[in-house]
Amino acid sequence: MSWQTYVDDHLLCEIEGNHLTHAAILGQDGSVWAKSASFPQFKPEEITGIMNDFNEPGTLAPTGLYIGGTKYMVIQGEPGSVIRGKKGPGGVTVKKTNLALVIGIYDEPMTPGQCNMIVERLGDYLIEQGL
Repeated sequence: MSWQTYVDDHLLCEIEGNHLTHAAILGQDGSVWAKSASFPQFKPEEITGIMNDFNEPGTLAPTGLYIGGTKYMVIQGEPGSVIRGKKGPGGVTVKKTNLALVIGIYDEPMTPGQCNMIVERLGDYLIEQGL
């Protein structure tokens, strides 16, 4: 299965009538493996910041999580595994796997829990596959 299929069929799937606004699978070096057409253009330092927070949990909390220049307030995640951010009625979930970052960005009416479930479920599957 191609990486784009994971984005199109798994991350952008419909859940209770809602779906993610943007989704991507990136290498931990920031290389794009697959993304939705409208995924924001991110800066390398944004991915570096995310990786730093996975390695040293809590480093993003004071400054916020940035993706494509949009600032998200960091909320409770799972240290070293999941970073969650909130901005107004939307937010972001970033799941770290062995080799990749699975990113989902949502807006209302999708709920944070729905975003978390979609992103983390795919991330867990990739981890089980050694990816």
